[in-house]
Amino acid sequence: MQSTEPHTPPAPQVKCVVWDLDDTLWDGTLLEGDDLSVPEANRQLVRTLDEHGILQSVASRNEPDAVTERLRAFGLDEYFLYPQVGWSAKSASLRAVAQELNISPESVLFVDDSEFERAEVAGALPSVRCMTRQELHALVAAGEVLPAQVTDDARRRRAMYLAESRRRTHEVAFDGPAAEFLESLDMTLRVRGASTADLARAAELTQRTHQLNTTGITFGQDELASLIRDPGHRVLVAELDDRFGTYGTVGLAVVATGTTGLAGAEPRAVVPPWTIRLLLMSCRVMGRNIGTSLIAAVAGLAEAHGAGTVAHFRPTDRNRQMLVTYRFAGFSVESRTDDLVVLSLPEAGGPAVPGYVRLVVEDTPAAPRGTRQELIA
Repeated sequence: MQSTEPHTPPAPQVKCVVWDLDDTLWDGTLLEGDDLSVPEANRQLVRTLDEHGILQSVASRNEPDAVTERLRAFGLDEYFLYPQVGWSAKSASLRAVAQELNISPESVLFVDDSEFERAEVAGALPSVRCMTRQELHALVAAGEVLPAQVTDDARRRRAMYLAESRRRTHEVAFDGPAAEFLESLDMTLRVRGASTADLARAAELTQRTHQLNTTGITFGQDELASLIRDPGHRVLVAELDDRFGTYGTVGLAVVATGTTGLAGAEPRAVVPPWTIRLLLMSCRVMGRNIGTSLIAAVAGLAEAHGAGTVAHFRPTDRNRQMLVTYRFAGFSVESRTDDLVVLSLPEAGGPAVPGYVRLVVEDTPAAPRGTRQELIA
């Protein structure tokens, strides 16, 4: 018998917790000269969120210098990115944090002791989940905040955002055209076959990335592991580094190669095209043409194996930019239905890799480290 219970969609993944300070992160009110103290449970929670890759910030009505001094004295200043301290509305502070981190408000939790402040944020940003610190602790204890598995990229997420902040500072100070700025970053993109060690991060990317996701598909670790073993697929991960440090694993491509892998099978007269079922990039690399470079890597691998390149695009409410990326990369539309666009590259085509990106590609599925073949430099 079919259930008649209404389906409740899962809550969006938490990417950032924004704390109020007075009587929330710490006990007491700074401007009133109280003897402030941070409850040990809060101190431990800040560390736990950070270790699990959840970013944190501050939205507080206070004097910035005084807040910086107190957070430093408590040994907590390093945990909060882009703190918003001043006299603006809390909703404006949360918008600023989401914009700086390039995340959607629905992935933000706002913690404040004041019912008025929570109501103001809820009215202006209804997708932000607002709560007291007691409710936050309960939500964490119930397993509804922390990810089930922590990847290496998650553990160093805050450090990578701090590196991005240094890049932005460098960009502001850079005197020259945008192309020269990108050249000054000295970027290297490495594309290789995913291994079992990449499964958690690869699955996390499909679940966290919506704007730069060509089909909106999400894969679990078991599904990705099955695709890695499947001779008819390539699962590729992309890692980016520059002079400021690593971005970590920023891209994923799931490609159907049409290879059967059956012993004794007759060779095909025509090599089937490689079909990009999913291609996605972290929003942290927007504006660097890394998506184009990953497409170039896939197309280059396909060409090296005598195959053409086809791509699928499924429109969502947020990913139109990826269709534009495919079109600028040289793909033309072969067919279109309500929920699927099929694109293909011309036989002698393929996107050019920007001159400021050094692309290094491994031409074996799940290739061990150290066997990279530099296809494009």
